[in-house]
Amino acid sequence: MSKNILLTGASKGIGKQIAKGLAAEGYNLFLTSRNNEALNAASAEVGAKDYCQCDFTDQNSLKNLAKFIEKNSIDILINNAGEYIYGGIEEMDFEKISKIFTTNLLVPTYLCSIVSKNMKEKKWGRIINIGSISGVMGEAHASLYSSSKSGLIGLTKALALELAQYKITVNTINPGWVETEMGLKSIEESDFSHTEILESIPQKRFVEPKEIERLINYLISDDAKGITGQSINLCAGLSLGC
Repeated sequence: MSKNILLTGASKGIGKQIAKGLAAEGYNLFLTSRNNEALNAASAEVGAKDYCQCDFTDQNSLKNLAKFIEKNSIDILINNAGEYIYGGIEEMDFEKISKIFTTNLLVPTYLCSIVSKNMKEKKWGRIINIGSISGVMGEAHASLYSSSKSGLIGLTKALALELAQYKITVNTINPGWVETEMGLKSIEESDFSHTEILESIPQKRFVEPKEIERLINYLISDDAKGITGQSINLCAGLSLGC
């Protein structure tokens, strides 16, 4: 029987590529994103089973998503949705801090708590958190993004231990610079040019969204059942230095 996947941040960028790849593998896809119009279009394009529009900063919206998850008996959770903000720490007020941590860490943790109930009953499950190389190395002027993504790594290690006996694996993928709308926007907001960013990457290239999708496809397979609690850097060598 095909597994049921919930993918967050599914309407564009990395999320949309993940959805396309997993749909081609025959998984039952259930999508969520903030933008209802884009989510509807992406769902139709990949042939998703269903979708649920959700604003992570709205509690009623989250309650509806929780009901959606329970209704569809999710076997695999892919926490892909994320927010990025560039600026000095002195520019970050409580509203900005709260929004970033809610989207990047608090809600992914909440979703783990919901899906784990069904996974424990079935004694099988997969949780994939999409982190960032910034959460591994740190990124000046992106302290909220870096620290919230770093939190996913700690969550991954702890949950992997907690859920291992139920045949549930939990892993984090940390992409480097990826050729997406969000990635290009973050370059525009930074103090570095596109050329300077490329020069800082050992392989002199950006990671392709398809690379992330293929790694996810492996990690959720039974071939990867022994891989859990890991923080995997998919960054074209960026974590190694220049």
